[in-house]
Amino acid sequence: MEILNNIWTALSTPNIDLLNIIFIPTAFIENFLILLLFTAILKISVSHKKEIVYIFSITVLILITLFTIPSPFNIFINYFLAIVLQYAIFRPPFVKSIISSVLSLIIFNLIGILILNPFITIFNINSEQLNSIPIYRLGYLVSIYIIAVILVIILRHQNLTFQFSGDIDKKNKTIIITNLLFGIFTIAVQSLTLFYYVDTLPIAITFFSFISLLAYFAISIYSLTRIFKLILTTQKLESATEYNRSLCILHDSVRGFKHDFDNIVTTIGGYVRTNDMKGLKDYYVQLEDDCQRVNNLYLLNPEVINNDGIYNLLTKKYQEADSKNIKVNMTFLLDLSSLHMKIYEFARILGILLDNAIEASSECKEKTINIDFRNDSKNSRQIITIENTYKDKNVDTEKIFEKGTSSKDNHTGLGLWEVRKLVKKNNNINLYTSKTDKYFSQQLEIYY
Repeated sequence: MEILNNIWTALSTPNIDLLNIIFIPTAFIENFLILLLFTAILKISVSHKKEIVYIFSITVLILITLFTIPSPFNIFINYFLAIVLQYAIFRPPFVKSIISSVLSLIIFNLIGILILNPFITIFNINSEQLNSIPIYRLGYLVSIYIIAVILVIILRHQNLTFQFSGDIDKKNKTIIITNLLFGIFTIAVQSLTLFYYVDTLPIAITFFSFISLLAYFAISIYSLTRIFKLILTTQKLESATEYNRSLCILHDSVRGFKHDFDNIVTTIGGYVRTNDMKGLKDYYVQLEDDCQRVNNLYLLNPEVINNDGIYNLLTKKYQEADSKNIKVNMTFLLDLSSLHMKIYEFARILGILLDNAIEASSECKEKTINIDFRNDSKNSRQIITIENTYKDKNVDTEKIFEKGTSSKDNHTGLGLWEVRKLVKKNNNINLYTSKTDKYFSQQLEIYY
């Protein structure tokens, strides 16, 4: 009985030492719940190993900042560390990661603000007692945890989703991230203010403060959703415009074939009747070129190239090559939705390699570019090969990647240097450069 009395006394009287001890397990619980909110907002599942690494890492860092950085500055540092660790460990797209991290922290803080004043009013205590008496502190935290768990369940099972777009220009990305960071700064300041002065504020004031904050963030989230929809719609319109242009060219080509079909068959028949196999072969090669052009136009289809950004890039590069009378042979057997690298970096590399191929082949008598996208499941890799005819047979396949190296006047020579930087940045990507008497080849390999 005496032990129970001692435990009750320790819990029901001011006890900073016990609160410091309790802080350790509650820090683990809070970080776990924030992680659940983060993954529920993103609609992702993560391995238990990564969960443990994140929770342990952020909790240790929070404990370090608790004893090394004065309050409330340590709180802002902890928020920053949480955002960085979530991105570093789980590696979602950058903008999605920032938005989901900030929203999870904001939601958790809003829950605390919502129940703070009612909790103090119900138990007839002040903020000092809440911060110094373990049983009240535990009761307050448990209330937050219960509401957070309920919210996680709702987010996971009610199919509530936040629509994000990964392809955002730098200006919009800066505006969005700045808005979110100011939002979390605002909520943190508001939380601290209410936490330390809640006993001097009427419950109506704290309630309206919560409502105004909730309304502000609801409007902000709605605005972000509208921005993403606008960006996505703009991308789809650009893709539709390019696709319509491709369809027009394809339609004209097919009409031309249909119009000339009788002439084509008659010409082939003439070669067959005279047994002129050499003439037939020459004619077939020329006919095959036209057929390949129609086939390439068929491949320039957003349903085949299932990423709006890459589709637009390939369409524009194809049209640029076609305007320079460059023959482009394309094979596309790759699902870009499962690409195992950032689409932004992939687009940069692909654009630079295609620009170089177009420029090199345009100088040749035989202007040809072969582009191949495929998945090598046997070796767990995705392969993109670009080969082109070229004029300078003495080109150094290593030196071309050095900064400032270019065989052209008024060229910076930064393209392939940037490509090598991006390849080195990712440990699952290789770029193999080779050449034959006819073709210069770049093979990008993405391992998974």
